[in-house]
Amino acid sequence: MKIIRPYAKLLSPVSDFMNESNVLYKPFTKQDGINCLKRIEWAARISHRSEEEQKESSYERFIKAVVLTHGDWSVVEHATVSVDCVTDRGITHEIVRHRLFGYTQESTRFVNYEKKMPPSFIYPKPDVECIRCLAGEQPTRNDAFLMGEDVGWYLHSDNTHCAYDLFWLDAILVVEAQYRSLLRKGWRPQEARSVFPNALASRIVITGNLRNWRHFFLMRTTKEAHPQMRQIMQPLLLEFKEKIPVLFDDIEPNARQVDNIAKGR
Repeated sequence: MKIIRPYAKLLSPVSDFMNESNVLYKPFTKQDGINCLKRIEWAARISHRSEEEQKESSYERFIKAVVLTHGDWSVVEHATVSVDCVTDRGITHEIVRHRLFGYTQESTRFVNYEKKMPPSFIYPKPDVECIRCLAGEQPTRNDAFLMGEDVGWYLHSDNTHCAYDLFWLDAILVVEAQYRSLLRKGWRPQEARSVFPNALASRIVITGNLRNWRHFFLMRTTKEAHPQMRQIMQPLLLEFKEKIPVLFDDIEPNARQVDNIAKGR
């Protein structure tokens, strides 16, 4: 049983992807974000053929005047970024409802979690973490009787209790064992996957223009969003704010969705 912490992070630009062998671990920089804004300004100026007026630092004034003040959000579609995300299958179902993005997701049809790699799972309560489980140490089931009642828990090697719920851990262990049993009986991965729960971790690459990302954050970082969605998307929003100035500054985590809808117009 492998339990992991979910994440979402900006990927380095395509130009770097083509040149760097270790691109997945090359960070998206603030200069990359500024380059996105410069592209937006350049493309927007085509309408008035004023490209020659673009200066090294004119992007900020231009974005504030044309996009934020006058509401010309169409020009923001000229800049596109990708995000590398690992979350559970339930949250990926919500993510892909944003139909204007491009997606490539880890396929349970083709990935054999017996041969390729063990399945990973994500605990559904973001405010509960077991550091030892996240470090790869699997706890052991212990049972006891207390005043005539059957009581159980999971212990780590130092006899500390695992922070995760007993019944949830039981369910994950059973599912993982049954999946492997079905494969050994000759079931194909696309058939055996039917026993997996929403807690199964899935990696997904999300690509979209900055207008779509703005709408995504307005919808998916609010107080009404799923706790697991907020767990990964609120830190991602902060990364967007840090590395792509101006466009996302007015979006606040845990705001009311009704207030954010007004910002999206």
